[in-house]
Order: sequence, then C-alpha cells, then structure tokens
Amino acid sequence: MANYAEDAFLQLSGIQHFAFCPRQWALIHLEQQWADNVRTIEGNILHQRAHDAGLAEKRGNTLTLRDVRIHSRRLGIAGACDVVEFYADENGVSLTGRSGRWRPCPVEYKRGKPKEHQADALQLCAQALCLEEMLGCTLDGGMLYYGEERRRYPVCFDTSLREAVETALSRMHDYAARGYTPRARSTKGCNACSLKDICLPKLKRCPSARAYLRAAVEEVKGCENC
Repeated sequence: MANYAEDAFLQLSGIQHFAFCPRQWALIHLEQQWADNVRTIEGNILHQRAHDAGLAEKRGNTLTLRDVRIHSRRLGIAGACDVVEFYADENGVSLTGRSGRWRPCPVEYKRGKPKEHQADALQLCAQALCLEEMLGCTLDGGMLYYGEERRRYPVCFDTSLREAVETALSRMHDYAARGYTPRARSTKGCNACSLKDICLPKLKRCPSARAYLRAAVEEVKGCENC
C-alpha cells in the first residue's frame, strides 16, 4: 500500500465518529459542522488535563507523556494520544532524551462508560498502529479510561480489531476523496448525538420533494376525474 501525502491525512479521532455513524463523521470532518451538548462538553473537560503536554512525569519504572502527537503515512491519519505510558522494558524501544528502553501503552480517556459498539476501541487501536509505525515496535494492547466509572478497561489489539481499523479508514478515505456524506439513518443513538438538529435523521421518513409533487399531481388528476 502506498503512503498517503500529508494533505490527504485524516483526523485520527474521526474513526470513532465514523464507527458510531458515518454520516456524523462526514458532517463533522467533511462539511465542518459541529454542535455541543452536555456529553461533548463533559468530554472536553475530561480531556483538558489529559491533553496538557506540560504534564510529563516519571514514577518508578513508568514514564507518562500526555498529548503525544502521532501519525501514520501508511494509513493516512494524524492526531494525538491523550496519554502514552512507557514501561521500562529491556525489549522495548529507545526514546529521544531518555535512557533505557521502554514499552509503550496508549491510554484514551472517555467521559461515559463502556459502550456496546467498538468505536472507542477502534480509535485506541488506530493510535497503536501510529505508534508502531513511528517507533518500530508491536503493541499488544492499550487502555480505555471511562470517567463515569473512573476505571480503566484493557483493549487487546488483535487481528480482527486491526483489520476493522484498516477497513474503516479505507472507507473514510474513499468518502473524503469523493466528498460524500451518507444519508441519514435513524437509530437509537441519534437522541444522544449533538448533531441531531443538523443531521435531522427523522426527515428521512418523509417523502422526497419529487415524491410529494408526484403524489400531489396524482391527487389533482384524481379530483378532475371525479
């Protein structure tokens, strides 16, 4: 697979939006539309500390870095990890300005609680693929921290999850190249979406203007024949 040019890079965090709803992703990342709700505001507050790049710390055999900028030319994405923890490991990687060798573990912060879908895991795995490409290593897993439960959940970067990331990113690049915004599909997740008043998913139940006019014409013809 050829590497992507930087001007074709997609925002890494968009894979979470895409996995939740391709239309939501297109509205945000292709049409540049956005709206906040309680969930997005709470999420922003949770990320403020995690994304403070000045808060690097070392405790024992663990080095914690925040707001770590990452990218993958192979996948055509760029973004940042909330937190990357590096554990001292003789089989790990070397880091500029740090002695010894280190094993990286990405940690992604989320406001709510674990979800039924794998959108958060896909985002975390995409971060891992970037780190692997940049550091020349292989990561077995990472962590998802959920603010509502104040608890971490491990995520295994197995073959199926890696393939799901690459499939999603391939579709995202295709949509981006075509400037394609998928049609609305009303689901139970729509009520929690901050873009519901922009997306208007319920309108998909209404007939198109063409169908409406055709029905009106048929109604008039019917009356003329009465």
